Amino acid sequence: MSTGRRSAGLLLFRHTDHGLEVLLGHMGGPFFARRDAGAWTVPKGEYEPDETAWEAARREFQEELGLPPPDGEAVPLGEVRQTGGKAVTAWAIEAELDPATVVPGTFEMEWPPKSGRRQEFPELDRVEWLGLEQARALIVKAQAEFLERLAEHTG
Repeated sequence: MSTGRRSAGLLLFRHTDHGLEVLLGHMGGPFFARRDAGAWTVPKGEYEPDETAWEAARREFQEELGLPPPDGEAVPLGEVRQTGGKAVTAWAIEAELDPATVVPGTFEMEWPPKSGRRQEFPELDRVEWLGLEQARALIVKAQAEFLERLAEHTG
C-alpha cells in the first residue's frame, strides 16, 4: 500500500421517498469487523502525485466496488483532513447502484498479528444505501463534512 497521504473517492447519492440517500462502504478486515460507528466510508483510495484526484477517485471506485464508476454530473465536495492527517477529496454523483452487484477488491495483511500468516480481506465488506442521518452516525468522522456539503448542494 502506498504511503501517500492523499485519497480520493466518489460518493453516490439518490433521491428516494424517504429523502436523500448515500452509498457508503463498511471497511473490511478484522479491525472493523465488530464496529459500526466510524467504520463506514466513501469508496476511496490513495493516489500518487502523477495522478489527478479525479482520475484516482474513478479508479478507486472501480477497484473497491468492482464496478465501473457511473457517468453523470460530478459535484465537487472538496477536501477534508482525517484524524491521521490524510487529506481526502471527494465528488458526489447522482446514480443508482445495486449493492448486491458489488465485487469488492481485497487487501492482504498478517492476521492474527505476529502469527506469520497472511490473510486476504475485502476492502469493503458491506456496501449499503443509507439515509443522511444514519450515514452521519456511521461515517468516518471527518468525512461527515462531505454529507453536509452534499445536503447543501441538493437542498
